[in-house]
Amino acid sequence: MMILRSSPPSPFGRKVRIAAAVLGLADRITIVPADSSKADDPLRVDNPLGKLPVLVSESGKPIYDSPVILEYLDSLAGGGKILPVGARRIEVLTLQALADGILDASILRVYEVRMREEAKREPSWVAYQAEKVARALRHLEGGAPALSGAIPDAGQITLACALGYQDLRFDGKWREGHPKLVAWLEDFARAVPAYEETRFKG
Repeated sequence: MMILRSSPPSPFGRKVRIAAAVLGLADRITIVPADSSKADDPLRVDNPLGKLPVLVSESGKPIYDSPVILEYLDSLAGGGKILPVGARRIEVLTLQALADGILDASILRVYEVRMREEAKREPSWVAYQAEKVARALRHLEGGAPALSGAIPDAGQITLACALGYQDLRFDGKWREGHPKLVAWLEDFARAVPAYEETRFKG
């Protein structure tokens, strides 16, 4: 069995769990809760950066972070499933990078509030990260990626998790002014049962 070290609210962990489900690999993975803030968590042994998620392969080799894990899972499933070959691969990887960037900026906003006392917070830093997300969402609203094929690709999976994280941490405020993305996410959720199955309900 492979081991996935993650945390239930983690959008990057959710991304890996959805990918494993659509690739038919979920039953080969045991999910082990991880806490990146704890110095003695095995996560820090598997990934010196202490970032989650980490996938420990059946041979015991740790793999990180989420884009690399998706590459590995795709290869286990035969390749070319969620990461196509050829010209479209770059398109998928670019969408994945954009959606990962939305998540990175969003998590920095969350950490600024969670890790700093109110008097020490930097509003301009929070606004800077929020504007990254706003620009990316405006760009995506102008051309949401079409859902086609039997399973979603890595970019689409990551985008769904990025939008889901906006719902989780920012009260779904992104939905106002982005009707095409809202409709896209609804279509994704209907087509991919793992999206709802992995939603954090805490």
